[in-house]
Amino acid sequence: MKHTIIDASQLELNDKVVAIKRVTKTVKGGRSMRFTALVVVGDGNGHVGAGLGKAIEIPEAIRKGKEDAVKHLVEVAMDENSSLTHDTIGKYGSANVLLKKAPEGTGIIAGGPARVVCELAGIRNIRTKSLGSNNKQNVVLATISGLTQLKTPEEVARKRGKSVAEITG
Repeated sequence: MKHTIIDASQLELNDKVVAIKRVTKTVKGGRSMRFTALVVVGDGNGHVGAGLGKAIEIPEAIRKGKEDAVKHLVEVAMDENSSLTHDTIGKYGSANVLLKKAPEGTGIIAGGPARVVCELAGIRNIRTKSLGSNNKQNVVLATISGLTQLKTPEEVARKRGKSVAEITG
């Protein structure tokens, strides 16, 4: 997955905790408990990222997850009605997420983890379907993977050496 480096200091980022898991490790003296937090951050204007934080206490795990998410911010190409520029499938592990362009007024039709990513990216009209694995971490990363694959009509036109009118029809 390609990541373009985005300066997060100028962005107004919101964050949402998608999942908190309790992880145990059996050691000589018994079991040691730790927590893993999956956090998604976004500015609601085309930037979104996900991160994983692990720590002995939940707030610390969330803080670490937020820091990791800021490091992995990606930019999302959107059209004029806050939807996708074209349909795509995001893949990560065995999780596949189908992302479909939707007309104005559709809203966000998506399951839990994919919905959080779309909301924080600033997408207002989209239809998604999670295919394959329903592991929250993989679904979030598959959704972000799909969003990074999006190209604007301008990019496609420039790449093919055509005008935007020829591309959009």
